[in-house]
Amino acid sequence: MKTTNGIQRRQTRRIMVGDVPVGGDAPITVQSMTNTETCDVEATLAQIRRLEAAGADIVRVSVPTMDAAEAFREIRRSTRLPLVADIHFDYRIALQVLEHGVDCLRINPGNIGREERVRAVVSSAREKGIPLRIGVNAGSLSKALLRKYREPSAEAMIESALAQIEILDKLDFQDFKISLKASEVFMTLAAYRGLADQIDNPFHLGITEAGGQRGGTVKSAIGMGALLMEGIGDTIRVSLAADPVEEIKVGFDILKSLGLRHKGVNLVACPSCSRQNFDVIGIVNELETRLEDITTPIDVAVIGCIVNGPGEAREAEVGLTGASPANMAYLDGSPDHKVSNENLLDELESMVRRRVAEKQAAAKDLIASA
Repeated sequence: MKTTNGIQRRQTRRIMVGDVPVGGDAPITVQSMTNTETCDVEATLAQIRRLEAAGADIVRVSVPTMDAAEAFREIRRSTRLPLVADIHFDYRIALQVLEHGVDCLRINPGNIGREERVRAVVSSAREKGIPLRIGVNAGSLSKALLRKYREPSAEAMIESALAQIEILDKLDFQDFKISLKASEVFMTLAAYRGLADQIDNPFHLGITEAGGQRGGTVKSAIGMGALLMEGIGDTIRVSLAADPVEEIKVGFDILKSLGLRHKGVNLVACPSCSRQNFDVIGIVNELETRLEDITTPIDVAVIGCIVNGPGEAREAEVGLTGASPANMAYLDGSPDHKVSNENLLDELESMVRRRVAEKQAAAKDLIASA
């Protein structure tokens, strides 16, 4: 499938995580992971609701104990958002959350022990129509692979992935997605690229342990952006040492910048200079905060001067160009009215919200007439 920006998506099989499709020609999904104590049901649910409000398609929850599995039962009952249970080593926890209505299991067949245990988990997942996510992390490669390759490498990660896949192949189970994550960008790129031509399962993209909000955002944008431009990737998670809500925001920004998802406000703004006729940075920061609740796609341009402003404003649905004695507001590429600095922010927000309301009404009319 080729996108509007000419990116040729890698053809993969489709799996369903709850009611959300992953792979095939489905939109690339954005997910995050809770960082609350799972047994604290209320805190975990509160974070899931914040992630949902930010636009998360899928949320992963760590389930390290049987007590956490029981808490997961309550969490599952209280949200409709697709949930992935993150489980390692204890196959009994996997069987438990499968009974509690999990939408996907993040589990590696190779680390849950004997064949009959793997078979039990796979059999239950198959019966309930639940997919798996298997994953390789450069920081947790087996001792045998580290002895063979001497250090973490893309080749070692691919070999680890193929070993996990072989286990599922023997059980005739193909309903899974896979990740190959490292904190080093080039290793991650090489691993995903190396496996891409060997299987047709969906890929979960990420740069693991990417860092804090600023550095991790840059590293994730470079790594995942490179793969997405090559058509590799079906679902993404930005791993930040920050509020998980920020992971969702950055994830959508990455996809929007490549024309792969269109959700919420796409804000074009100048970095500002001495030509600016209003406080561009202050206006843009406050506008982003005010418009966070909008999910309807809309292009907004905020440019501080008349040099580049008119050109950018003509390409946006709502635009603002700095000018003296008054700034010029644009609607659908045409000059519409002048705006003074005193009510600039309120007027911008009002213009965007009116345009969004118009788009939503038109969409409803289209559905009604279909």
